[in-house]
Amino acid sequence: MGSISQQGVQKGGARIVGGGRGEGPGPDVMAAASLDGNKVLTSDGEHVGKISDIMLDVRSGRIAYAVLSEGGFLGMGSTLHAIPWGALTLDTEEKCFRVDIAAQRLKDDPGFDKDHWPSMADASWGTSMHTYYNRTPYWQDTPVADLNDPVARQSLDH
Repeated sequence: MGSISQQGVQKGGARIVGGGRGEGPGPDVMAAASLDGNKVLTSDGEHVGKISDIMLDVRSGRIAYAVLSEGGFLGMGSTLHAIPWGALTLDTEEKCFRVDIAAQRLKDDPGFDKDHWPSMADASWGTSMHTYYNRTPYWQDTPVADLNDPVARQSLDH
């Protein structure tokens, strides 16, 4: 789960809302595969598609994007959209993700298809994607230390 900066702005990962809890792990730590297929609702309440992939930044060990599959039939002809992970909120009661963007704005994003993925490691592409969703690129976020973590507290003391 992301942390809150001193200004109250979400930093890091997706927010989690709702009181729903299922069997096993979650909602703070979950298998990526368990999130595939979750529906995505926009800020105006429209169901715009489902999560088809979770993209990891292997070097930093952070989740970079969730890939939304919009339209199509059985995965054919669908448009894919990379959504910055920090732009999503996991709603545990409704068992869906919410994205703070209107449905039409998401649909206006040209997206890509399964055979023509963008270079997600390209910083200029990533910056423009984060800007579109009004988010700071995840690689520019400075993680906020958890002061309850003795290791983090020790490093701050020295």
